[in-house]
Amino acid sequence: MPYKKRYKNPTKTGLKSVPGKGEIRLNRYIASTGICSRREADQYITAGLVSVNGKVVSKLGIKVLPGDVVTFNGKILKNEKKVYILMNKPKDCVTTVEDSGAKKTVLDIIGKGLSERIYPVGRLDRNTTGVLLLTNDGELTLRLTHPSYNKKKIYHVFLDRNLTRADLNRIANGIELDDGFIKPDAVQYVDEKDKTQIGIELHSGRNRIVRRIFESLGYRIRKLDRVYFAGLTKKGLQRGQWRYLTTKEINMLKMNAYE
Repeated sequence: MPYKKRYKNPTKTGLKSVPGKGEIRLNRYIASTGICSRREADQYITAGLVSVNGKVVSKLGIKVLPGDVVTFNGKILKNEKKVYILMNKPKDCVTTVEDSGAKKTVLDIIGKGLSERIYPVGRLDRNTTGVLLLTNDGELTLRLTHPSYNKKKIYHVFLDRNLTRADLNRIANGIELDDGFIKPDAVQYVDEKDKTQIGIELHSGRNRIVRRIFESLGYRIRKLDRVYFAGLTKKGLQRGQWRYLTTKEINMLKMNAYE
C-alpha cells in the first residue's frame, strides 16, 4: 500500500510516497544494523518503538530510502559493517553478552578492539566448549537458529562411565524427555576401546539437549565439546582462540549451503 494512502501528508512525516532507488523494507533495514532479526524488528515496529524521520511507525510493510533517519528507542540506527567471527569457546565462559555473575564472557575474549556490536549465534552453556559463531548479521542469525532451518550440530561427549551398548541403541532409536521426544541423526562410540567417549549428531536446538539425553539415562557428562555447527569446525583454532570467517565461509552460510 503506498505511503500516501497511509498518511494524509506523507511529506510531513518524511516517508517517501514514490518508490525510489535503494528502497528497502523497514524491518530489513533494522535487521541490517545488527540489533535483531527481521521478525524481532516487526515486533519492535508494531510496539511503536521505531521512528522514521521523527515519526513513530507502527505498521508493517513500510519502506525507507537512503537518507531516511531510523531510530529505535530514541537511538539512531546505522548500518554497521557486517562482522563474522568463529571462536573455539573455552570452558567457564558464558555466551550471554551481559552477565553480572560471570567471570568471563565470550566478548571478553575478543576484547575491546572491535567497534561493531556482535552477538553469539545460539548459546553454549558455561561448561560446553567448541564451535561458536558471533556476528552482527541479524538475518543470518535467524537463519541459523530458527527451528525451521534445522542446522546440524556434532558434539564430542565425555561421560563419567562407559555407555552400554543397550543405552547407545536406546539413544539412537530416540528417547522421551520432559519436553518431548528426541532422536539424534547419529550416535556412536568415538573409540570402541573407550566407551566413555561418544559422538552425537543432531539438528535440535532445544536447551541443554545433549546433556539431558545422557542424564535421562543416569550418565553424567564430564566434558562436552561442539565440533561442528552449520558447516563450521574449530580446525586450526586452539581453545579460546578466534578468527574472522573467510569470504567463502560467509557466502556458504548466506546461501544456506550447509545443512
